[in-house]
Amino acid sequence: MKTLYSGRLCIVVFIYTYFTFSSTLSFSQSFYFGADLSYVNEMEDCGAVYKVNGNATDPYALFKNNGANLIRLRLWHTPSWYDALNQGQRYSDLQDVRLSIIRAKSEGMQVLLDFHLSDTWADPTHQVAPVAWASVLGNLEILQDSLYNYIYSALANLAADDLLPEIVQIGNETNKGILLSQETNDAGWTLDWQRNSTLFNTAITAIRDIEVAFNHEIKIALHIANPNDVGWYMQQFHDHGVTDFEIIGISYYWQYHSVLFSSLGNTITSLKNSYPDKAVMIFETAYPWTTGNADAANNILYTSYPGYSPLSPEHQKQWMIDLTQTVIDHGGTGVIYWEPAWVSTGCSTLYGVGSHWDNATFFDFDDELQIDGGIGWMSHSYNFPTSVKEQPLYTNQMEIYKSGDEIIIRKQDGFNLNGRMEINVYTVDGKKIFSQTESHNWENNIYTVFIPSISTGIYLVTILTGEEVISGRLYYLN
Repeated sequence: MKTLYSGRLCIVVFIYTYFTFSSTLSFSQSFYFGADLSYVNEMEDCGAVYKVNGNATDPYALFKNNGANLIRLRLWHTPSWYDALNQGQRYSDLQDVRLSIIRAKSEGMQVLLDFHLSDTWADPTHQVAPVAWASVLGNLEILQDSLYNYIYSALANLAADDLLPEIVQIGNETNKGILLSQETNDAGWTLDWQRNSTLFNTAITAIRDIEVAFNHEIKIALHIANPNDVGWYMQQFHDHGVTDFEIIGISYYWQYHSVLFSSLGNTITSLKNSYPDKAVMIFETAYPWTTGNADAANNILYTSYPGYSPLSPEHQKQWMIDLTQTVIDHGGTGVIYWEPAWVSTGCSTLYGVGSHWDNATFFDFDDELQIDGGIGWMSHSYNFPTSVKEQPLYTNQMEIYKSGDEIIIRKQDGFNLNGRMEINVYTVDGKKIFSQTESHNWENNIYTVFIPSISTGIYLVTILTGEEVISGRLYYLN
């Protein structure tokens, strides 16, 4: 890697990394291949031994070696209901999450931390606030203070050991809103957007303050279940002033949502068109490999998608591959499989003994990895879209640098540009965060364009006139 300095601008030239520039401009995106492994610590304590070809293996290393680059972990506020189960050990509290983050990061994987903002499962039908906050749910100002302090202190606690996550999710499947009283939750679907947006923005503020305090960039995500509903929710968030986030997360289960791949793809395209500055990811999905059951705990998933039956490890893998290619084709940036390691043990859940997901994991009923099963979706060779313009680059005749909230473009004498000019700025994962097209307005060979504030990092800046790319280069904007 060669580094050139010019004022506050550092031009970074990569060889075979993300982008390659020669006589053409070619660009492809990075992608999150994720797994929610929140149950792993509990399953191992309950006696589960994950195996490959009969040999015990660390599940975090196993997923990393099979292509995972992101681990999702849930965090409950005070899951005291665990005290009456099994050995009374609590899981998915901050202490347990800390151990899981250590395991994920030791394998070089990124972490998505999912604040459920509840003592137990939060989902489209259940968004009950922690018991500790029950007395202040009617006082928005005090509730904001509780929410802010909880998120800030949890993240600061992790930051003290260099365990901050790369992505933080505010709430889980928040179709009903967040932090409801039990009475409001049980009354049916009601959503007070003024209260809801205030609480989301409070949580966002806490995360942004952590970024500043610990100099650690965090992507903020919102999470909605059902592709059919996410467009409306994003519009509501936007209209009520909740805009400072980077990722739109979607839960997609065929059994619950009956959404075909084609419709899911159209939803992702629509979201990308409406919110070009947001990444779109599938935060939860799964597909069963059998209708069998390893224990007395009822299986939650059992429905097959048209064309992917009978249920089998091979169809589980192919379904995930085809889903992921759909997400890629429509501009999405990640897919996370929910609980591929929630195998059957003798431990109890709130609802039974064993696992309610043993038929949708990547393991057989003896905890043996199914080599030809779902885990292979992460290492599959996908067709990532590539944009190629067969035009020469005039980067030696252009200089680009940043000054405050302006990008300054300086061209050499005698280098003539005619017509309108398009300026685009992309993140290294291929997301366009800025685009402007207007007639040239040169003064002493200098062109100035205002760009909204962006965080420090590496960006691809392209300049086009008509169909010709006149400059395309990676820049470190400081």
